Amino acid sequence: MTTPNKTPPGADPKQLERTGTVREIGSQAVWSLSSCKPGFGVDQLRDDNLETYWQSDGSQPHLVNIQFRRKTTVKTLCIYADYKSDESYTPSKISVRVGNNFHNLQEVRQLELVEPSGWIHVPLTDTHKKPIRTFMIQIAVLANHQNGRDTHMRQIKVYTPVEESSIGKFPRCTTIDFMMYRSIRMDVAFHAMDLVSWSSKIHHKGNGFSPVKTFTEVNRGDC
Repeated sequence: MTTPNKTPPGADPKQLERTGTVREIGSQAVWSLSSCKPGFGVDQLRDDNLETYWQSDGSQPHLVNIQFRRKTTVKTLCIYADYKSDESYTPSKISVRVGNNFHNLQEVRQLELVEPSGWIHVPLTDTHKKPIRTFMIQIAVLANHQNGRDTHMRQIKVYTPVEESSIGKFPRCTTIDFMMYRSIRMDVAFHAMDLVSWSSKIHHKGNGFSPVKTFTEVNRGDC
């Protein structure tokens, strides 16, 4: 009989945030649990500390409920589990469900975990591979390692994609780009200065007025 491969850890979610493509939105939701041991509840799931954890205190399945006040686009769930520290408390089977409320939840992902030790990334996409839109997410722990009764989860993060503005879609300027646009802007500025100078000679000849000076700042700024 072969031994199943251990679940490989995913990247630290902070790396995802640094790309600027996703944003953590767990703080916008109302969190609740099916049960918890006093001092080991939602606060410990959301404190950015991998040494703390939620510990359930009841019968399976153990549930984490994440409810948004408005329909929200969700791209990825990140769950931190640590078999080395938690052993039989570590989830081995997890179901992820979404819906408008408790009464119409539908399973979108089911995970089989083998001694996970690190971040578990759970993509949440529809049939067209687009991030789901939902009012509610439920994470259900269906089983633990070694038939453990209660469970530990150390952190849960919820990510939405960051939509780029039309301005943000333009590429950043390289040195060549910068010089090209700088040259164009200088040509435009000098052309404008010539026009004003020519106009000044016609309408203000001899009065010492020099509107050309108003264009000395035209070429300031970065690309």
